[in-house]
Amino acid sequence: MTSDEITEVLTNLFGEAVTVTEPDSWQVEGDALRLLVLLSEDQSWLRALVTIVPAQEAQPFLEQLLEANFDDTQEARYALFQGLLWGVFHHRLATLTPEDFQQAVARLVVLHQRGLGDSFSKLAELQIRQIIRAAKQQGQSLEATLQTLDRLYEEGVMGDMSQGQQVRSDVLGAWRYQLERLWNEVEL
Repeated sequence: MTSDEITEVLTNLFGEAVTVTEPDSWQVEGDALRLLVLLSEDQSWLRALVTIVPAQEAQPFLEQLLEANFDDTQEARYALFQGLLWGVFHHRLATLTPEDFQQAVARLVVLHQRGLGDSFSKLAELQIRQIIRAAKQQGQSLEATLQTLDRLYEEGVMGDMSQGQQVRSDVLGAWRYQLERLWNEVEL
């Protein structure tokens, strides 16, 4: 892949948001998106990067992010550098095709758009499974577990008591949905 092809792919994807800052680096500044494409000093490797969130926000989700690197991120990877969580793509320039580069950039954009949402969902599901496991170990039924959560919410342990009845109902409805969805999957 050549520098001209890199410029062409980026321009096709992002239009005038593309800036060629040097013969070996490109930057895309868009709606809350900052994408960098850099060539190594010897012009043999391409690296494309997109910022996702500050590293401090990502800390609680590191296990989920590393698991995503293994299974979900395809040609891109999560990485921490200079206090930020990045989506990163590396490839030898000589064997990179414009189509593969375009797909990699699209994957980076998806990682940026998803932020920590997928990792949060996986962590939340893990914690809900732990709650179910603990409830089952104590011999509680699904209904008894829901009643316990309702009581904890009523006492302010699980939520802000000053929020209205609709918010409380929505939160408990979300808990009910997740517990019902996962209850039969969790075994002791």
